[in-house]
Amino acid sequence: MQEIILSKKKNGMLVMLTTIVLYLAAIAATIAGAILIEADGTPFLFIVGIAWVCIGWLPVLGLKIIGPQEALVLTLFGKYVGTLKNSGFYFVNPFCVAVNPAAKTRLSQSGDVESAPAVRTAEAKSGSVELVSKKLSLKAMTLSNSRQKINDCLGNPVEIGIAVIWRVVDTAKAVFDVDNYKEYLSLQCDSALRNIVRIYPYDVAPNVDTTGDGVADEGSLRGSSEVVANRIREEIQSKVAAAGIEILEARITYLAYAPEIAAVMLQRQQASAIIDARKMIVDGAVGMVEMALERLQKTNMVALDDERKAAMVSNLLVVLCGNRDAQPIVNSGSLY
Repeated sequence: MQEIILSKKKNGMLVMLTTIVLYLAAIAATIAGAILIEADGTPFLFIVGIAWVCIGWLPVLGLKIIGPQEALVLTLFGKYVGTLKNSGFYFVNPFCVAVNPAAKTRLSQSGDVESAPAVRTAEAKSGSVELVSKKLSLKAMTLSNSRQKINDCLGNPVEIGIAVIWRVVDTAKAVFDVDNYKEYLSLQCDSALRNIVRIYPYDVAPNVDTTGDGVADEGSLRGSSEVVANRIREEIQSKVAAAGIEILEARITYLAYAPEIAAVMLQRQQASAIIDARKMIVDGAVGMVEMALERLQKTNMVALDDERKAAMVSNLLVVLCGNRDAQPIVNSGSLY
């Protein structure tokens, strides 16, 4: 569907003033006609005045006010005639009907799509009728879908949520090419999120190819959030282009392991941190022992054989690598 922009119909003020003047004239003609009927029995002026009073309101139905960043898609007896997209006061065919299938659909910040039946049920219970505007918003809007539980490329369940900033750029496609462009966008966001998250591990893992070039890389959901968000945006854009929607930005708002494995993964991270810390302590301790032996050899302060060197190395490593402060026993006698 090709979008047609109606930009030469900004004569709403002229039509409104003309309608008011004609109504005043019709009222005057009705009064004058009633007087003429009593005077000479001529009903023509009275009939004209009454007829205009009855049908003169029809042009008012064609008056449309469009604000900034708003649009109105119009059809005439089922045929698409154009879109009012620029702000102004318009006059169109009074029989034109505004179309917006997603007028009652609300994409809340919590992420759930509020369906039209639920809205009608709430209105029925409250006993009130809500006037729904058929205008399409062209502003940048935010969709924050509910958190999803998805398995990463290693099979670990993770919970992830995204925020998508989007806007309508082609009103004809949004209204006529899909049934409900808001629900369509929400579903495509969920699908694209699953497709991309399944490619990446939560954290850096060996022998994992996330780019598809056949070479293992260090991509991960936690460490490559910008890259993952861009790929999610591109995936969503490729799906919603048919609905006339542009995806401006996509951002990961929540990322964590699923509750059933969160405790185990925390222990795993703690174990990795302890191992890394121990490696650093051992490397430092070995360096200090080497330095101590070299200093003793250079100064010839003490001559140690291999057995004494081994004992000294053992004692120093115990002192330097222990979790608690050492309490050495001081030998005040001879060296041997």
